[in-house]
Amino acid sequence: MKFLIVFATFAVMALAAPAHDDHHEHAEILKLDSVVDHDGYKFVLETSDGTERHEEGKLKEFPGDEHDHESHHAIIVHGDYTWKDHHDGKVYSVQYVADEKGFQPTGDHIPHN
Repeated sequence: MKFLIVFATFAVMALAAPAHDDHHEHAEILKLDSVVDHDGYKFVLETSDGTERHEEGKLKEFPGDEHDHESHHAIIVHGDYTWKDHHDGKVYSVQYVADEKGFQPTGDHIPHN
């Protein structure tokens, strides 16, 4: 009985393992630079599969309003990322801002309102 349970466990694990896909090679980090300051940060990431990401965040002070008289701080983020889709071979790029209006991505493949 123990053998049957162990065999069934290994069979389930083998079936659940991801299939090997030649299009998804292991990507290595080619460049990773980052700077963190008291009022913001920035970083650059590049990998061997062509993926790139750049981001910068700056601390911004927002004044109080009639409901909340105290000012508050938030990080405003600007960035972009690019990757190659291994299924269709296209390179996609997204530029974005994340601020008091939320996350706002733009890109040729993103529908416009």
